[in-house]
Amino acid sequence: MYKIRQAMKEDISRMAEIEGICFSESEAAPLELFKKRFSAFPECFFVLESGGIVVGHINGCIYNAPELPDALYSDSNLHCPQGGYQTVFGLAVDPEYQNQGYASALTKYFIEFSQNRKHKGMVLTCKDHLVKFYQSFGFVHQGVSDSSHGGAQWNDMLLTF
Repeated sequence: MYKIRQAMKEDISRMAEIEGICFSESEAAPLELFKKRFSAFPECFFVLESGGIVVGHINGCIYNAPELPDALYSDSNLHCPQGGYQTVFGLAVDPEYQNQGYASALTKYFIEFSQNRKHKGMVLTCKDHLVKFYQSFGFVHQGVSDSSHGGAQWNDMLLTF
């Protein structure tokens, strides 16, 4: 049994730990950046608990355009609370808890959260092997992203509500 809930300040270290396991060092947000983001937009951080342990998370800021420029990752001041688009900076599940549907559950939850907040849509970037995963939720592949985050190649994905 699992539970998805709003993240709390006490969860940030665990979220950064999971991020560091699931992404390369150049792609993962370090603890200090997690703290900075959380202080700017805590309403956009959710965790999934299994057996009372945080095993996954999803988060991102709100932006005024259907895009995810690299500057958003480092500049929390670009968060636009009245913007129309929820971004996804990170979706990560501890490898020990993967393949149990937790990433899907977090994605569905974040989509419903964003729809309930009357956003116009959701935007994210992902690697090639995750395009089909996000398409299964209705995201449309917009092509290869201009993003150079972490030195990787990303794909722009957009879900319009």
